[in-house]
Amino acid sequence: MEKELGKVFKYFRKPKVAAIRIEEGMLEVGDTIHFKGDNTDFEQEVKSMEIDGTEVEKVEAGDDVGIKVKERVRPNDKIMKVE
Repeated sequence: MEKELGKVFKYFRKPKVAAIRIEEGMLEVGDTIHFKGDNTDFEQEVKSMEIDGTEVEKVEAGDDVGIKVKERVRPNDKIMKVE
């Protein structure tokens, strides 16, 4: 089962980081997320997250967070939490 959390609003090629806006729910380090878009479809475990250069353990609705990703993502790709 998956629950939509938010969307990618920017991608940084080096060091492969997705900037994500959390629109609803909560995300914690250790959770599994699914990136889904027209050209994107993969799952990964969240190993670390940063807000303004500071590492955080959890984020919730209204937060903008950076997450290192294993594949390229694109603006407007959806992020779902795998439960």
